[in-house]
Amino acid sequence: MTQLIEWKISNKLIDYDFAISEMEKRVLGIKKNSDKELVWLLEHKSIFTAGTSAKNKDLINNKVKIRHTGRGGQWTWHGPGQRVVYFMLNLKNRLPDIKAYVYALEELIILTLSDFNIDGVRIKNQPGVWVKDKNKFDKIAALGIRISSWVTYHGISINVNPNLEEFKNIVPCGVQDSGVTSLSKLNKNISLNELDNSLNKYFKKLFSENSSFCLR
Repeated sequence: MTQLIEWKISNKLIDYDFAISEMEKRVLGIKKNSDKELVWLLEHKSIFTAGTSAKNKDLINNKVKIRHTGRGGQWTWHGPGQRVVYFMLNLKNRLPDIKAYVYALEELIILTLSDFNIDGVRIKNQPGVWVKDKNKFDKIAALGIRISSWVTYHGISINVNPNLEEFKNIVPCGVQDSGVTSLSKLNKNISLNELDNSLNKYFKKLFSENSSFCLR
């Protein structure tokens, strides 16, 4: 199954509106069985995006560039130094279960981070992946998805070496008592290429025909 999925890496910064347009086109093609499924890895130009649960009060700086989008979740930032991965997959070919899909994406992040000796964890009712810092947890990866006729789009973001000061313009994901971290802040000097290789390895493991997620 995974050999039919296109794996695309963009090396230039991608405008957010362009990415949304491209995803919508691909989702339509997947629904019509005219396009392959796609995993798209990229970095965005700096932008703050609001999911369907975003609250206006959580936008601290109203002078920044923002976009309201149809993905789940609240406010987040995308920009240079952050690996964004968009998944355009037909869940009818796997397990049409939203909770299972979210769990699989979080597992993909956790396994990928483990390659770099980072212990990523889940926190109940707070989608994404976190790392413990003394007596609190900081978010290292966010998750926001949308599903149309069981075809997925949007996806995950992992902080590699972004400017974390950007997150001070919002309340990230509506969580006020936690911080945001990155591989760089954890003293992990990891290239995007190294991260992508691990993501590819574990994506194949989690989304292959023999994985538990894909069993119908």
